[in-house]
Amino acid sequence: MASSASMAANLQLLSLLVFLMSMAALVTGGGASNGSVQLILVNNCAESIWPGLLGTAGHPTPQSGGFHLAPGDETSFDVPLGWSGRVWPRRGCSFDGRGRGGCATGDCSGELRCGGRAGAAPATVVEMTLGTPRSPLHFYDVSLVDGFNAPVSMSPVGGGAGCGVAGCQADLNACCPAALEVRDREGKVAGCRSACGAMGGDRYCCTGEYASPGRCRPTVFARVFKAVCPKAYSYAYDDATSLNRCKATRYLITFCPPPTSRK
Repeated sequence: MASSASMAANLQLLSLLVFLMSMAALVTGGGASNGSVQLILVNNCAESIWPGLLGTAGHPTPQSGGFHLAPGDETSFDVPLGWSGRVWPRRGCSFDGRGRGGCATGDCSGELRCGGRAGAAPATVVEMTLGTPRSPLHFYDVSLVDGFNAPVSMSPVGGGAGCGVAGCQADLNACCPAALEVRDREGKVAGCRSACGAMGGDRYCCTGEYASPGRCRPTVFARVFKAVCPKAYSYAYDDATSLNRCKATRYLITFCPPPTSRK
């Protein structure tokens, strides 16, 4: 049996270890380890949001692809450095005990856990690539190319000079052209389709002979999106004012961000 002196020494050592771990968490901001990046998702909306997640380019899908966030709730999880993927809000959802149901916008085949399935348009999409073999920088944006269903922003927690906020913080549903509206079962505007989603065709979708920066041009609808949300992608080649570059250990994704977060 250990002596009182050795037990006291062990307790002192344990206290020292706890203190050093706490200090390390403060220095790193409580974020992810050197081999990963922490994503923090916050629901600032007045209603529930069901975030959808998808790993792209062969990367894994975190959190089984989806979960529920009540108003005011937040959650965080780590993804590996180099991870590439998408996050989008789902609204007007209802699921049974087995996770089967559906959403008014952003739905992924009627499943709570999207599990590798993309969300249906219209949906506001956060896109990111957190480092590549050629560059340690993280690239991220908020895209309206698949339409809009909720205001969203992504911003670094810390990071170096030049790190910006990607986002569409305004409610485009309130000014959505009638030709692009998607309404829920109660008749309310639940989403705003892109011109490609509403009308199709190479010209609106920047495909075929229009699949190049020289030929793809923003439509009048894309210009409306850009005027209201200047920091979000409004059409396929809208890189100049929409793509952000940074290198941080943590990023905050906010659904319905407050106006004070605009920069």
